[in-house]
Amino acid sequence: MTSLDDLSILLLWTAIAIYAGAFIAYAFDLARRSSAVEEVTAGAKVLVAAGSAGADADATPVPASETPAKPRFVLARIGTALTVLGWLFHLGATLTRGFAAGRVPWANLYEFAMIGTLLIVLVYLVVLTRIDLRYLGTFITGLVVVLLGAAAANFYVIVTPLVDPLKSVWLIIHVFVASLSTALLALAFALSVMQLLQTRRERRVAEGAAKPGPRFLATLPDASRLENLAYRFAVVGFIFWTFTLIAGAIWAQDAWGRYWGFDVKETWTFIIWVLYAGYIHARATRGWRGTPSAWLSITGFAAVIFNFAIVNVFFKGLHAYSGLS
Repeated sequence: MTSLDDLSILLLWTAIAIYAGAFIAYAFDLARRSSAVEEVTAGAKVLVAAGSAGADADATPVPASETPAKPRFVLARIGTALTVLGWLFHLGATLTRGFAAGRVPWANLYEFAMIGTLLIVLVYLVVLTRIDLRYLGTFITGLVVVLLGAAAANFYVIVTPLVDPLKSVWLIIHVFVASLSTALLALAFALSVMQLLQTRRERRVAEGAAKPGPRFLATLPDASRLENLAYRFAVVGFIFWTFTLIAGAIWAQDAWGRYWGFDVKETWTFIIWVLYAGYIHARATRGWRGTPSAWLSITGFAAVIFNFAIVNVFFKGLHAYSGLS
């Protein structure tokens, strides 16, 4: 008879496969955007030529039906539909793991990867209802496939009872808020990467370069818009990370009798806080906009990934709850 945990594993690998399909659809969408830019550019040149001829010979106007159509990005819609489907399977995997354990499903590294990536996709999908960020689809689904696949392959542990320090309401609050913060910072990271690519393209266009960069970038917002979006997500993520830091200190006092002990996990949580505080301050200070602030955002998220994948696995301390031997 299949157990709930076995069902959770099956649902999780199904979700990973569907996310991989979404990644492929989004990747083809970016390629299609490049082709669409070429088609629109070629059509515009034809119209300009026709307009010039009409001015000289009183030619009839070019019919509206021959005007280059705005690309519809059908593959992006397919990618988004697959992402929603993958998220539903992902949610099912997370819930069945929780039911199997009889508690919230984020008490070890494997489960934290499940809830963290679940929230990354959820935040992305919710934001899509207000802002078209489908050009980030390859980043988001690719990141989730890598993190979730690595966790399923390397971090899986059987369901075990909670150790005493984890038997607290702070397990529900502290870890969930940390996961939500990570999701918001992941979006800021993706936008910052796009910002760097767009900045390079805009600079090369200004210089008159024949090949300014990947053509799909011409269908994206300009670098300034991407930077502003990244900053907004980073600010909200930073607020949640600040709460994570404070809640962790309160939980430490309750579990170990002290608020702060420079445990390696505590230290890295504070380092991440400092990096994003520096990014937000630098972004608000004249002279630190553009490329420098984007690199600070990227460095901050690299520290988040290091904290998750390296500190949790290779550094021992009071927070050694990965479940790995």
